[in-house]
Amino acid sequence: MKISILSVFPEIYNNFLETSLVRRAKETGLVTYELDSFRSFVAPKERIDTPTFGPGAGMVIKSEVVQKGIEAKEKKFGSAFKVFFSPQGRTLDQEFLREIANLAQKRGHLMLLPARYEGMDARAEAHYADAIVSVGAVVLMGGDLPAMIFLEGFLRLVPGVVGKQESVVKESFSGPFVDYPSYGEPVVWQGYEVPDIVRSGNHEAIRKWRLKESAKKTVMQHFNWMRSQLMDKEQKGVAQQYIPPHYAALMHYEVMIGEGCDTKGTTSVTSLDIHDISRSARTFGLKNYFIVTPLIDQQKIVKRLLGFWQSDVGLEYNKSRFESVGSVMLKSNLDKVIAHIEEKEGKKPVIIVTSAKKYDKKTVISYYDQEKVWSLGRPVLFLFGTGQGLSDDMVNKADFILMPVEGFSDYNHLSVRSAAAVIFDRWLGANVKKSPQ
Repeated sequence: MKISILSVFPEIYNNFLETSLVRRAKETGLVTYELDSFRSFVAPKERIDTPTFGPGAGMVIKSEVVQKGIEAKEKKFGSAFKVFFSPQGRTLDQEFLREIANLAQKRGHLMLLPARYEGMDARAEAHYADAIVSVGAVVLMGGDLPAMIFLEGFLRLVPGVVGKQESVVKESFSGPFVDYPSYGEPVVWQGYEVPDIVRSGNHEAIRKWRLKESAKKTVMQHFNWMRSQLMDKEQKGVAQQYIPPHYAALMHYEVMIGEGCDTKGTTSVTSLDIHDISRSARTFGLKNYFIVTPLIDQQKIVKRLLGFWQSDVGLEYNKSRFESVGSVMLKSNLDKVIAHIEEKEGKKPVIIVTSAKKYDKKTVISYYDQEKVWSLGRPVLFLFGTGQGLSDDMVNKADFILMPVEGFSDYNHLSVRSAAAVIFDRWLGANVKKSPQ
């Protein structure tokens, strides 16, 4: 396979291409590298860059320079799969890397075009790029380091470059989990001992241990990667063990009522709120869903409803409804909810409030902050408000405030039932990026 690299500073690659498996790929004849400077395609003293149009400083590499370089390399090696590098590109992950590797190997010629300055003239990217790669939400001085990162990952996918194909198939980000911990001699180092299980010789026990260790690390540090991947029943079951226990409570007191939303009060319990939110809570694995009201007459209504659905009669009438409502509990105030969770889990819950209002506080979190919350090692309790939302006094009791659920319109009036379903999904739901083949 031919790999062409066109760069402003090709000398950066000299040591890199002589290192480890990158060099071995060349020595075994699996790939050949050819480096060129963009300056090779202009006349002496002619600039390869030009000022950007419009206000602001910056230079871009001329599109005609890119054109000459590409045409020269394709004339020599044939049509190339051309990869440009830019912070505006698609973020590189293992799935994206495999897509490129499959397409590039079919052509037999890969061309890397890392930019400098303000980048390439956008027309060159639009006309030539088969892929535009970003290595993350960071701006570097140029695309050469991203190109090296890309090339190391790409070469691992070229058959024969890595000695043991199993290393490629089972490495991190090739499935839903990152890799498991690996150990070698000595058995004890600096007080750290290699786990007995990995020295036991019991292959099935070792496999299960490795699966659990991989799942634990992935849940806590790469949850959004994991839930974007297809998982089998065993993998889901193991991962679920390491997601902290979650609970939800629907508050019918300390909520805002009235047209001006300026009065604290209590609200009535509705059957829909019980049924719909309990089904969402059950779907996303919450342990319990609490209805919280201090009003005696409302408590009687809830007890009567739960009494039916949590009985054998409810089971016979509708099994799925019985299963969802079975996790619903009635409490008269938030302190009793917290006490119940603490008794069950041995720790007080982290309280996360939800609101359609925007708060300017350090405790505001997004739907990608699971690691920040879960690293505290405590159960999690979502608080939802009825009426016009939770009072500020209730919000101030929380450890974190979730950003509002929003679309791209200026309308934001979801029912609490809809908001709960969206929030559970965004926080705990699977979000597979690729359909089954």
